[in-house]
Amino acid sequence: MRATGKLRAVFGPANRSSLVHEMTEENRRLLAQREAETQQWETVRRPDGSTYVVPRNPDDKSLR
Repeated sequence: MRATGKLRAVFGPANRSSLVHEMTEENRRLLAQREAETQQWETVRRPDGSTYVVPRNPDDKSLR
């Protein structure tokens, strides 16, 4: 484990990908779908500070 830590200090993490690339059409569609999915939920905070997620419109079953 110590050797791995030393290698990471020199070479960085093993999995490194570029964030500067063009989005493909498939990625754009997936992003739009994920954004639509997140819009149907609402985060509720309890008085003790914990949170939970509830549907904004319980009657809407389009994405579930």
